[in-house]
Amino acid sequence: MNDNTLLNKAADNIRILSASMVERAKSGHPGGAMGGADFINVLFSEFLEYDPEDPAWELRDRFFLDPGHMSPMLYSVLCLSGKYSLDELKEFRQWGSPTPGHPEIDVMRGVENTSGPLGQGHAYAAGAAIAAKFLQARLGDVINHTIYSFISDGGIQEEISQGVGRIAGHLGLNNLIMFYDSNNIQLSTTTDAVTSEDVAKKYEAWNWKVITIDGNNVDEIRRALKEAKTENEKPTLIIGNTVMGRGALAADCTSFECQVSTHGQPLSAAGADFDQTIRNLGGDPENPFVIFPESEELYAGRKEQLKEIVSAKRAKQEEWAKANPGLAEKKHKWFARELPSIDWAAIQQKPDNATRAASATVLGELAKQVENMIVASADLSNSDKTDGFLKYTKAFVKNDFSGAFLQAGVSEFTMACLSIGMGLHGGVIPACGTFFVFSDYMKPAIRVAALMETPVIFIWTHDAFRVGEDGPTHQPVEHEAQIRLLEKLQNHHGKNSVLILRPADVHETTVAWKMAMENSTTPTGLILSRQNIKDLPTSGKSRFSEALNSGKGAYIVQDDADYDVILLASGSEVSTLVEGAYLLRADGVKVRIVSVPSEGLFRTQSPEYQDSVLPKGKKKFGLTAGLPVTLEGLVGSDGAVWGMTSFGFSAPYKILDEKLGYTGKNVYEQVKKLL
Repeated sequence: MNDNTLLNKAADNIRILSASMVERAKSGHPGGAMGGADFINVLFSEFLEYDPEDPAWELRDRFFLDPGHMSPMLYSVLCLSGKYSLDELKEFRQWGSPTPGHPEIDVMRGVENTSGPLGQGHAYAAGAAIAAKFLQARLGDVINHTIYSFISDGGIQEEISQGVGRIAGHLGLNNLIMFYDSNNIQLSTTTDAVTSEDVAKKYEAWNWKVITIDGNNVDEIRRALKEAKTENEKPTLIIGNTVMGRGALAADCTSFECQVSTHGQPLSAAGADFDQTIRNLGGDPENPFVIFPESEELYAGRKEQLKEIVSAKRAKQEEWAKANPGLAEKKHKWFARELPSIDWAAIQQKPDNATRAASATVLGELAKQVENMIVASADLSNSDKTDGFLKYTKAFVKNDFSGAFLQAGVSEFTMACLSIGMGLHGGVIPACGTFFVFSDYMKPAIRVAALMETPVIFIWTHDAFRVGEDGPTHQPVEHEAQIRLLEKLQNHHGKNSVLILRPADVHETTVAWKMAMENSTTPTGLILSRQNIKDLPTSGKSRFSEALNSGKGAYIVQDDADYDVILLASGSEVSTLVEGAYLLRADGVKVRIVSVPSEGLFRTQSPEYQDSVLPKGKKKFGLTAGLPVTLEGLVGSDGAVWGMTSFGFSAPYKILDEKLGYTGKNVYEQVKKLL
């Protein structure tokens, strides 16, 4: 057992560094970091098991920070662990700094997740715990690490906490331990001014083990963590009653703890006295960026302990690999995200089918061929057709993760974040499905997944007003334009931050799935139809081989010599263009038809390829079931786009096509006007 004197001194060191980072930057949140320092210090110096020499070791424990505003606390403890320098802490929130205001994923430095919007971080932790359970069911007890998370009052209040709490408790994720930093202070008021719920009873009702402690008491923190580690049936919530701004003093040396003002601004701006506070914590206000000798001793000792712990674990891992060479090879391939050889061309699609049904066909093959894939659905598996995957496996239940399907219930945001957490854990390929209109609930998660470059696959069906009788509440109109905005942003690899694909027929759907599975650097969104779509015509080759051109984002489907106009669309509307082209040709108009499953991907192609498909100076007509802006960038100022300018209506989809102008006849009429 560590000497508590060293622990308390190191915790004060974390408090000093955290407050000093914010003070120097003149921006940030010192109070929570100062209150949470004791827990984070005990966790990293006594419990968290990882390889200091190989931070990405797949069998490490993982720590997911939910309140990103408490980043100074994480950076400080990682500085004591040797992952950040004092100079890097001094550059907190500055241009080009590795210590941004909210942590951004950097596994090699010990940052497991990008955290910002409250609630998402602890959902990632639950997703990682599910992934670990899934892998343990297949590989055995070589997978035996613990997932830790840290949540604040704000994260507890965010609605996503209900979904996470329900699912984690329902599945009995006993490998998940979460510390709730309960300090009764929020950014603008005290917590008891906005809620009177009994958090402990709430989590107990969700089937969590709950332990309530003094969150600034080392012995109680240690006892709670030990108790949580022995829990076999439930996830554990440790409610730590902590002191906001612990150690803060006013100019007259009276306490300045438990003040709302220290939550979101430097101590000096909050009304505390920075110099007095640093002195009170044992530091020098003239030189606060210092690692105490006691902290060095504590973390040097922990590093030696970790060497022994990791050495023993790696030895067991080697023994297991020798005894189970087949499983060891699988483990290596899964964590390297190596796909099995899939004969995509051999997947037999039913002609003229809905693309959601085509997706189900592909998912059935993936269920049989990709052993480390997990699919989830938000209580829509028989409608979003993820049941094509479920047909060949079974859903997770408590104490049995031999299946590969998560019945997430009606909780799209939670499901998305759990899937992202699975991806962050590694070793699995996560996908999740719901109606496209409900992607609104998922947007915050998709955005952070894009920031983290996490390859989650989002399956969105019922892609347009053709949902029909359910009415405008369930008919996505502006959604494609919104989600495609992310296509216009580049990630650190210079690629589109997301890959959004709206296939035009069953064969493009197969290719879209191929692209999604092979995409290891960004999230992928598949936008799929509810209704049947006629297969696009071929020019003699197999339709699948032509659909492979989807890999360039846009390609020519049909081409008349010396064409007069280019017709372009994605998804269902491409087949409508084919109908319109038939009428136009009968009237002597020559056309080129272009399918654009992904404008973002198309824009990354060479200028020569882009110009070969959509040459400048040619009249263009775009058809979209979304907002006209979806295609306006491709059509240009001298063309025209037929799109939605209102919400949808309740009626059978064929009636809606007729009333809203999504027919070959209207394509003919609009192109004639354009020409």
